[in-house]
Amino acid sequence: MISISETAGRKIRTLMAKQGISEGGLRVGVKGGGCSGLSYTFAWEREARLGDEVFEGPDGAKIFVDKKSLLFLNGTVLDYDTSLLSKGFVFNNPNAKATCGCGSSFGA
Repeated sequence: MISISETAGRKIRTLMAKQGISEGGLRVGVKGGGCSGLSYTFAWEREARLGDEVFEGPDGAKIFVDKKSLLFLNGTVLDYDTSLLSKGFVFNNPNAKATCGCGSSFGA
């Protein structure tokens, strides 16, 4: 399971509206690469793909995760950092054994 914080839920819905997407959600995933071995990925999707897990959060926000990525993301809380220096989505991932300074890659 992946949880979505209130701040992240609001941001997902706001960004979807700016792009004219009324239905769908944010696809999150993991791919090889980055300075710690694995990188987080993001993409806007109008609907889930066959085999995806769909998680709903505040404000009707949805995230879509493929089963392979879920192995690395299970138990994660998706948050959104609103500080001036580091705005963006943040993964509070209990599976990450190491993370890089930028927060966009991790090692499992």
